[in-house]
Amino acid sequence: MKVSKNIENLMMSLQILPGVGPKTAKRLAMFLLGENKDGAKNLSNSITTAIDSVRQCKICGVLNDLEVCSICSDSSRDNESLCIVESTSDLFAIEETNEFKGKYFVLNGLLSPIDGIGPDELRIKKLLNLSEQRKIKEVIIALNSTLEGEATSYFLLENLKEDNIKVTKLAEGVPAGGDLDFVDNNTLKRAFSWRRELGDKL
Repeated sequence: MKVSKNIENLMMSLQILPGVGPKTAKRLAMFLLGENKDGAKNLSNSITTAIDSVRQCKICGVLNDLEVCSICSDSSRDNESLCIVESTSDLFAIEETNEFKGKYFVLNGLLSPIDGIGPDELRIKKLLNLSEQRKIKEVIIALNSTLEGEATSYFLLENLKEDNIKVTKLAEGVPAGGDLDFVDNNTLKRAFSWRRELGDKL
């Protein structure tokens, strides 16, 4: 039996989601159309509303509903400390820890010359201007440890150190609760490189 054109289009559309292949897309499509049509309509409406209303904060670049996001407009946060992340989801992950009380800058990508992504595509000039205007004292680089992430981190370091800004990078190594048997070699190497002397606090 040939699949309906509308169902096929839905299955193809679902495959734009990360980690969703043909089989998963088929299962999701059947669920939405057969068992949960009301939920499917709500999902469709939510996606449409989000697409029409969500924008990048004009200061930091995070995806939100406002021209200036709630973090950038929060006067209680440290205006001299700036955390650089690749994406909005990375910002959310850091916010959930409640550890960082400064402000952010979202690159919305990483340097990748092979893909034609340079400093201009990542708004790095805007970042450098922002750090100068705010008289930023510390920039925390919180990028993934990929080749692109490392290249971007190095580029930022080279440009920011000229302004005598303290540039730090998130420590890397064995995750809390991690089993060494399941940790890859590169992570273990970084864990040894970033080891610290044990004091009163573990």
